Amino acid sequence: MKFNVQFLSFYVIQVEGKEGQGAKSYKHYQTLDEEEYEHSEIKKFLDGEFTRTAKRKVEKNPNSEQAPTKIGRFLVEPGYDLDSNPNFNQLTRLRAADDVESFHNFGDDLVRSYLDTSAVRGGALIVSQAVLRNHGDDPFVFIMKCDFEPKIARISDERSLISEVEMAISARNMKSIQYPYMLEEGMVEEWELKIHQSSHARYFEDFLKFVTYEQSIPEIVNDHVMEYVQSYVETKWPDESHEERQQTERDLELWAASEKRDIQNKWEPEEVIEAAARIIDIKPEIELKFKIGDTYVKGFLADFGDKIHIASLGDRYALVIEGSSFTFDKGFSPVELLQPESFERLADRLLEKKWSEEDGEPGVE
Repeated sequence: MKFNVQFLSFYVIQVEGKEGQGAKSYKHYQTLDEEEYEHSEIKKFLDGEFTRTAKRKVEKNPNSEQAPTKIGRFLVEPGYDLDSNPNFNQLTRLRAADDVESFHNFGDDLVRSYLDTSAVRGGALIVSQAVLRNHGDDPFVFIMKCDFEPKIARISDERSLISEVEMAISARNMKSIQYPYMLEEGMVEEWELKIHQSSHARYFEDFLKFVTYEQSIPEIVNDHVMEYVQSYVETKWPDESHEERQQTERDLELWAASEKRDIQNKWEPEEVIEAAARIIDIKPEIELKFKIGDTYVKGFLADFGDKIHIASLGDRYALVIEGSSFTFDKGFSPVELLQPESFERLADRLLEKKWSEEDGEPGVE
C-alpha cells in the first residue's frame, strides 16, 4: 500500500505559555506539488507515514475508553446531506484542490480553525493530499501533527560539543487525521474518518466539533448494566416513593460512581447470567476482570456461571474456576507437581476452616 503525494503544506505552530493557554500563531513554510515533494527532504521524514497511518488498526467500538485510534462519523441533522457538515466541507475542499495555490489557501483555513482547539501545543502541522497507487485518482487528505520535542541536542563541533535544536520534531508520537476512512485497500467510506492521537490531550476531537465517535466497549457495557439495574428496580418497586426503592437507588448511585467496587449481594446468579447474556450478544469476547483478596482474575464474561463460579463462605468468598487443563508460564513452581484433591474434599476443607474460625479456633490452612 503506497501513496503518491500530490500536494503538501508545511506549517509551524507557535504557542506561548503552557498547555496552549497563551497567544497562538502559525507560519506557513511551503506548499509542494508532487514533483517538488519527491525531491524534498520532507519526503525522507514522512517516508512510510502515509502507509502506516492508513494501515493502523482501529475498531468502531474500541476496548478502551482512551483508545488512541478512533473512527469518526460526520454529524448531520435529519434530512440534511453531508455537505451541511462544516468539518466535511473543510476536508472536502482540501481533497478536491487541483493546484498549489488552492491547496495552500484551504490549508490556511484549516490551520486557523485548528488554532482554536483547546490545549493545542506548538509543533509542525503537515497537511497533504495523496492518492493510493493502483486505485485510481480518488484522493485522501492526511493531517499530521508533530509536537516539539523538549531537550533535543545535536553534536556540533570539537569545541562546543553539542548545540541545542530549538524546534525539533519527531514522527515517533505523530498524531494524524485520515479522510476518508479506508475500510480495506481501495474501499473508502466518505461519511467516516480516522484519527490517531497518542497523548491524553484530545486535540482532534476538539478540532472536529461536528464529528461523533462510537462508544467504547466499557461504555457500552456500563450503559447496559445501568439500564438493566434501573429496569430491575422499577419492576421490583413500581412506586417511586417507596422507601426501599429510594434507598436502593441511592446505594446503586454510589456503587456506580465508585472507582473500586465490591460484590453487592443483590441479585441471584440466574439474574446476573441473564443480564450478562444481553451484553455478550453485543461482543462475545468481553472480558471479566476482578480481584479477590490479593489474587487477580481475568477471564470472559461469557464464562460466568459456566466456568467461573463465585460462592459465599461465611463472611468470605470462594472462587471456583473450571477447566480441562493447566498451562504454566516459564519458571518452575511446586504447584505444577500437584495431584489435585477432589472438589468434594476441597469443599469439606473450606467449610471446616470456616467453622473453626467461627468457633475462634485457628483455621486449617
